[in-house]
Amino acid sequence: MKLLLENKNPIADGVVLLTLRHPDGDPLPAWTPGAHVDLVLADDLVRQYSLCGDPRDDSVFQVAVLREPDGRGGSQHVHDVLAAGQLVEVHGPRNHFELVEAKRYLFVAGGIGITPILPMIAQVEAMGHDWRLVYGGRTRSSMAFRDELERLGDVEIRPQDEYGLLDLEALLGEPAEGTAVYCCGPEGLLAAVEERCAAWPTGTLHVERFAPKPGAAQGQRHEFEIELSQTGTVLRVPADQSVLEVVERAGVPVLSSCQEGTCGTCETVVLAGTPDHRDSVLTAEERESGEVMMICVSRSCSPRLVLDL
Repeated sequence: MKLLLENKNPIADGVVLLTLRHPDGDPLPAWTPGAHVDLVLADDLVRQYSLCGDPRDDSVFQVAVLREPDGRGGSQHVHDVLAAGQLVEVHGPRNHFELVEAKRYLFVAGGIGITPILPMIAQVEAMGHDWRLVYGGRTRSSMAFRDELERLGDVEIRPQDEYGLLDLEALLGEPAEGTAVYCCGPEGLLAAVEERCAAWPTGTLHVERFAPKPGAAQGQRHEFEIELSQTGTVLRVPADQSVLEVVERAGVPVLSSCQEGTCGTCETVVLAGTPDHRDSVLTAEERESGEVMMICVSRSCSPRLVLDL
């Protein structure tokens, strides 16, 4: 869908808030906290950004974008090229970072990783559950939504230049029964939180990445077959091609976006066989079940996979 970029406002050092609405004023698709959308910035430039507004407001989508000088060009395009009044192709929303039911919540955010957590906190607060947010960033002025968050409740703002790195050992050293942990931020923070939550009950930790987990897509690559259950077609997947590339070459329409295992757009149901998961989206439980796979990067542990395509 094409949406009108109504406003592009700076909200912190290096961060702009985009407000998009339907050009005809039509309501936008419903979404839940943790959801993201794809912004098609150019023909070969598609990026995922978390929705950070109010899910009850179906008139606008809002995303916050951090300028990343060493990134792949998406954030620089948003900051330097996009302007209010332009139409932007938007896909989604989709959610692989759903808020689960729990007795209490611990939110850990790093930098722009605060964006999916904002609407989560609003929902948890509305439900009357206990929650705590620890929010780290480079400097106080670089931390988006800081003033808004400090008015909410149990929020700890921890700029690195004032406090150093987040004390994750004190925060996560002892498992807390009934607590769901949500974390979004740079890879260093995600990896450190995952390490410290290894001793917590299975299913406690929920993370979201917008870049592949280091090494996730690596591993031996060998040839295997896929069967498309809807037609019975059997296709060979060579070692140097992905499942997505093979099915697209065969003329099978499949939605895809990032093609690096982070956005979840190409999620496909597996009817038989054992996937070799190489994405950065699925939880350990979802990987173990083998019910779905991201066909842009994941491969097969068995000679043949039967896919719901």
